Parts: sequence; structure tokens; C-alpha cells
Amino acid sequence: MNGKAYLLLADGLLVEGRAIGKRGTSGGEICFNTGMTGYQEIYTDPSYHGQIIVNTTAHIGNYGTVEGENESSATHIQGIVINEFSDDFSRKTAKQSLQEYLEKNNVVGIADVDTRKLVRHIRSKGAMNAIISSELTPEQLKLELAKVPSMDGLELSSVVSTQKSYFVGNPSASIKIAALDVGIKKNILLNLAERGCYIQVFPAKSSYQEMAAWNPDGYFISNGPGDPSVMDYAVKTVREILNADKPIFGICLGHQLLALAAGLSTFKMHHGHRGLNHPVKNLISGLGEMTSQNHGFAVKNEGLDQHPEIEVTHIHLNDGTIMGIRLKNKKAFSVQYHPEASPGPHDSRYLFDQFLSMIQ
Repeated sequence: MNGKAYLLLADGLLVEGRAIGKRGTSGGEICFNTGMTGYQEIYTDPSYHGQIIVNTTAHIGNYGTVEGENESSATHIQGIVINEFSDDFSRKTAKQSLQEYLEKNNVVGIADVDTRKLVRHIRSKGAMNAIISSELTPEQLKLELAKVPSMDGLELSSVVSTQKSYFVGNPSASIKIAALDVGIKKNILLNLAERGCYIQVFPAKSSYQEMAAWNPDGYFISNGPGDPSVMDYAVKTVREILNADKPIFGICLGHQLLALAAGLSTFKMHHGHRGLNHPVKNLISGLGEMTSQNHGFAVKNEGLDQHPEIEVTHIHLNDGTIMGIRLKNKKAFSVQYHPEASPGPHDSRYLFDQFLSMIQ
């Protein structure tokens, strides 16, 4: 684990640190997550595909890794940036150190970085491309960084989605849910299955007709990576579900796709929302929720006045961005955050119950 590594940001900021994980070079959009726990869940969340993660909490690796905490079958991040990295771990159920996990999953990383200072830089300058390397010189990194594609206008859901449909839950369950996988997390499926649903998960580019042939009781549109504004295929599917007047629930990217299908627009945020501590207000109940979030795009407020059938149901209390909508003339709603959050918080799990009540 000894050895030098460099982190180069698109605006020219160069950071030197210690190489961790796999030795190599990797580039992507740099962003930060403020969660105090859950690093393994972050690294395996398909929504992070193509991104370098700065973990803001000081100690990473100190509780090891556990197979059951993966949110998908692979790691999706392009790299990690850490302050203090621990190869030792205290949790008895962990069988593997984070270093072993990163090596096994080909994740390049850099440690001994002042992440607080780096996060302040990203908050000021905005999300941008970056590159980590434990094998190239800073001059060589500039050439490699120029090859990294921008997240703006990038379609990634079809890359991370399942290639074949599959089933989750009890086949004799009373409610059938068709889930469009545009980057789905395992814990979403578990939350639906635990509530008596049998779920068929469909590839990202599945048509409404393909999903409807199974005769589901409701439709779920998942979270996922990339720019929603270039996902015409998924917007078309969601619009057809709406036109058929079927119950629909979307999370994160699914929320953005529902908004686009209903006539709203999306935009790329300055540095996004990523962490386990984001305050949201439910405008229907008046109650506050602490939420887990991970998104670099959001739904625009502009255009709401032209769509009186769309009601904003949740807002972010830090910046006022739209966190949830519902369609008054349809059985459809969505949120921009993660009610299934693992390790937490669990304030928003009522939304799964709300979806099932809408179906029933």
C-alpha cells in the first residue's frame, strides 16, 4: 500500500497522496459524499457509474467489507479519494479489508488527502472531470484527463442495466411490479419484496409493451447514472405507462424521467447532492425527513406553471430544489432521494407503502 499517487482536476488542481486500491489510472467526474458510513454501498451503487468519489468522513476502511452490503453485482465508481485509509478493520462479520476489496474490484484510489479542503474546492468550482493515477506523471495525466467524457449529455443507464429480465420475491405474492432497471439498487427490490410484491426487473431499453405483457399491477422506475435529458427511450416508455393510466413510482433518475415524460425539464447541478443527511420537507404532510441522496441532475422549477396537473410534493430545505412530484390526474409520483437507504436514514420508507396503497 505504499507508493505515490496523483489526483488531477480539470481546473488544474493537482493533489499528491498515497496510492490505495489497484495500481493504475482512472478518470471520471469528481464528486463528494458526506455519509459517515456506507462506503461499500456507495461504491456498488450503479448511480455512481463514471464518477470519482471523495469520501468526506475522515476514516474509511475501518469496518472492512461484507458481501451482503453490495447494492449491485459490481463496483461502479471510477476511483476514490480518502483522508485516512485503514487496512485494519474491527467488525467481526467482515471477512475482507477495503484494500483487498478495491484490488479485487479494480478500483484505483488515493489517500492522505485533505478531503475537507478538496470538498470546499469542489463546492466552489463545481463538479468537474478528474483523474487518479499511481503510475503516470502529472504531465502525462493532463493528456489522459482530456480523454475523459463529460457527464453532461452522457447516457449510462443502458451500460449498467441488466441485459436480461429477472424476478425477485415470492411468485405467489399478491402484487406484481414491473421495474425498469436504469441502474437499480438491490435494496429497492428488497423493500418491495418485503411488502408482498413479486417483481420482474426489465432492461433499461424495454418497451412499455414488453413490460405490459406480464400484466403487472404497477410500474417502478429506478435510480441510475447519467444525464436524463438524453434518455429518449426511457422517457417514451414512462410516457406510455402514464397514457395507459397505470400506477407508477420513480426514485432519483426515475423521478427525473417521470418529470420529463410529464413535460418538465432537467438541469445539471453545480455539484449535486450526495450523502445521508439531506433535509427534505414533505409539503403534503408538513413533516421533515432526513434523506439519503445521490444525484447530479435535478428537475427545473421553470415550466411548472404550464403544467397545473403536476404538484411538487417535496423540497430540499438547503437549496429549495424539487425533491418530489405527483400527477394529480394520474396514479403517479416520484422522489429525488432514496427511501430504501442502506445504511440509512429510514425516514422515507413510507413511500413504498404509499405506492402499494395506490395500487390496491
